[in-house]
Amino acid sequence: MSLLERIDADLKNAIKSGDSLRAGTLKMLKSDISYEKGKTGKDLEEEQVVEILTRAAKRRKESIKEFQKGNREDLAEKEAAELTVVEEYLPQQLTREEIEAHITEKLAGMGEITQKDFGRVMGEIMKELKGRADGALVKSVLGEKIGA
Repeated sequence: MSLLERIDADLKNAIKSGDSLRAGTLKMLKSDISYEKGKTGKDLEEEQVVEILTRAAKRRKESIKEFQKGNREDLAEKEAAELTVVEEYLPQQLTREEIEAHITEKLAGMGEITQKDFGRVMGEIMKELKGRADGALVKSVLGEKIGA
């Protein structure tokens, strides 16, 4: 079952069971997916759907931070609940240790790396870890490794 089919099935179940938060979140995800499909005019690959879900999760994380800054815990909790639903459909995220190991291995195979190479190396690593690692965490770990 593809990710899109799973979202469709779960949306139907959420509507039937009266779970409005889950149903609303899944409707937003379907809307994001439909919008992207409309832009390209083609069916989306599984990887593209994961990208859309990753962006949705990132938006919610940013919203949580902003709502907490504004002392709006009610809205932050709603966003956190939506984030939990979105994360169910994302691939298992790598731990900090796994990311560190991957970066160490990558840097060992590249020879001498300077701060000037940060952007290029970051781009290569993110291509390899696409959808499985938080970009901010990868940036932080890579910065520690090469002293940027």
